[in-house]
Amino acid sequence: MLEWITDRDHLRRARQEHGDFLVLAFWGAFSQAARRALAELEQFAREQDDTPVFVVDVQKVKGLHKEYGVEKVPTVLAIENGQVSGSVEGVQSARFYAVHFSGAAASHARSGGQATTRRVVVYSGPGCPACGQLKSYLRRHGVAFREVDISRDRRAADRIARRSGRMAVPQTDVNGRLVVGFDRARLDKLLGIETERGSR
Repeated sequence: MLEWITDRDHLRRARQEHGDFLVLAFWGAFSQAARRALAELEQFAREQDDTPVFVVDVQKVKGLHKEYGVEKVPTVLAIENGQVSGSVEGVQSARFYAVHFSGAAASHARSGGQATTRRVVVYSGPGCPACGQLKSYLRRHGVAFREVDISRDRRAADRIARRSGRMAVPQTDVNGRLVVGFDRARLDKLLGIETERGSR
């Protein structure tokens, strides 16, 4: 399902009805990228009809994007149990949205001719150059991931700090195994990425 948010009260009701999980996209007709992203979101909503998807037109429901810390469109947020648990900026494919926003973030890799499922979560924070480098690296290799901004999710920040013993970002959870920092060699090993020439 995909539904357009008409006002703040509409969004409040949607969040109450779908308190455990919903997808919230910020959109604007003035943005060519947002127009492209909408087609992919509509396809995602059709294919994942059990995932509630809501779209906010920032020109019609003014100021709402600022309340969510959204600085550009398109931006798509995952909201779990009342908290923003992940965000994706820019145009992505319907498949990418499905991997990120229909339950656990799962991407598929091939290992020895067999398809294996991997769950990748990137814990990031604002003003973190290494976080951007890590996400670009994963996207370049076709690795789907869910992003959690620990500045927006205090509980996630506490959980990840307890697990790793560090508050540093980025941290990447690959099938339950944590990688602190942009440790390319360890990520390559866990994700089955062939070493890039000149990257060492």
